[in-house]
Amino acid sequence: MIKELHFEIAEFQARLTAVKKEMATRGIKILVLSEPPNQNYLTGYNAYSFYTPQMVIVSLDHDEPIWVGRLMDRVSAAMTTYLADQNIRAYPETHVHSSVLSAYAFMADIVKEVGGEKACIGVEMGGYYYSARAHEDLTRALPLAKFVDADLLVGWVRLIKSPTEIAIMRQAGQLADVAMQRVINMVEAGVRECDIAAAIYHQQVSGRPEFGGDYPSCPPDLCIGERSIAPHAAWTDEPLPISSVVNLELSGCRHRYQVNLSRPIVVGKPSTAFQKLSEIVVEGLNAGLESVRPGRTCSEVFSAFSQALARHRIEKESRIGYPTGIAFPPASGERTASIRKGDETVLQPGMVFHMIPGLWLDNIGITISQSFAVTDRGFEPLTMTARKLFVK
Repeated sequence: MIKELHFEIAEFQARLTAVKKEMATRGIKILVLSEPPNQNYLTGYNAYSFYTPQMVIVSLDHDEPIWVGRLMDRVSAAMTTYLADQNIRAYPETHVHSSVLSAYAFMADIVKEVGGEKACIGVEMGGYYYSARAHEDLTRALPLAKFVDADLLVGWVRLIKSPTEIAIMRQAGQLADVAMQRVINMVEAGVRECDIAAAIYHQQVSGRPEFGGDYPSCPPDLCIGERSIAPHAAWTDEPLPISSVVNLELSGCRHRYQVNLSRPIVVGKPSTAFQKLSEIVVEGLNAGLESVRPGRTCSEVFSAFSQALARHRIEKESRIGYPTGIAFPPASGERTASIRKGDETVLQPGMVFHMIPGLWLDNIGITISQSFAVTDRGFEPLTMTARKLFVK
């Protein structure tokens, strides 16, 4: 059977060791992971199967994690993980979307098998894929266990990427660049918004001659015309007018690692105010980027950005950046650190952020962003599209 592993087994083992160390520090014996990015990080598992109950179980006393999912997807676990066959488990298809048979009760039996019947068990209470039903079924099946919230335990371990992860994210950045360039080339009056979206999806997947891309974790944000003041707008099937603003955020995804990119494109002549605002955003963005150094905090980077904007009497309250890496629907952000006031997370080499100091004012909006990796001396940009307003 073909194995689709993108990392050496030694790297997976190092990740597991780091997670187990944090588990031991918190007094957690069993960690039950529902989030697809965390499952992928520790095992390599990659299939669009997370709409049904699916878990990775980590035990301090077990050499490997145990993947548990529906029977139909067992073959994907065999293909995409490094796990031994006995650590790939599957519940019967009768448990899928059943109101009688619980897949989580099946998983609880495996937790008991690895010594978790009376153990302290960590679960991802804030995870997108850990439902109230999941928690109720697990706690009912394991009444003697102690359940604690271990949300983001793996997320904080994931925050620092390995050289191999950074190399993959460089490729993801190239995919984002070619998708953005395709849009810049095609945008003109009369082009339908939905055709722009279609071109983005095509380019994201077809990629470059050397390598293609994966599906992204979220759709592109096409904030056009009056919707340019909205951060996360969807497209319509309307044609672009003779004069219009297109605020676009898209991404490149390679082996599930995602890099985001945002640029404004103006059809026609931009107003003097919009041109000036784009220059202010770039000034603030560059100030934030130039402040990036190991040992500095996210809050200090935000301060550098804010000071640049303050010279123009503009203030931004929301965060201007978040970490990215492995991305599955519904989002690319890692939900750990944020580049904002008061976040004292210390920057370290290997961290990757999407810095997006978007300004959405009462009647005008603009987004120009930069994804970057923290290096020993500063930052490495992961996309090369010029940080500016594009005019067509």
